[in-house]
Amino acid sequence: MAIFVARDVGADGKHVMSVDEFKRWLNRFDTNNDGRISKAELREAVRQTGAHFATWKTSRGFKSADINGDGFIDKNEFKNLVDFAEKYLNIIVVNF
Repeated sequence: MAIFVARDVGADGKHVMSVDEFKRWLNRFDTNNDGRISKAELREAVRQTGAHFATWKTSRGFKSADINGDGFIDKNEFKNLVDFAEKYLNIIVVNF
């Protein structure tokens, strides 16, 4: 079951979200409320999009977003996560 709070779905089928909508959607998966996204939390978010190959996409996204290699995606790495979502999760984040 895909969980999105998208304003619109474009003609190409991609979900269009504002930065705030994307953050709110992603925060649903921050199960320990530490303000960071772990690999397990990202995996659950990817699964909820209905994406195929969720484990592969999660690994790919985490590798590209976790620039400092601490095992978490924090607010300083958020733009990298947006880039991943746009490339692999059929999400377009506007107003960035």
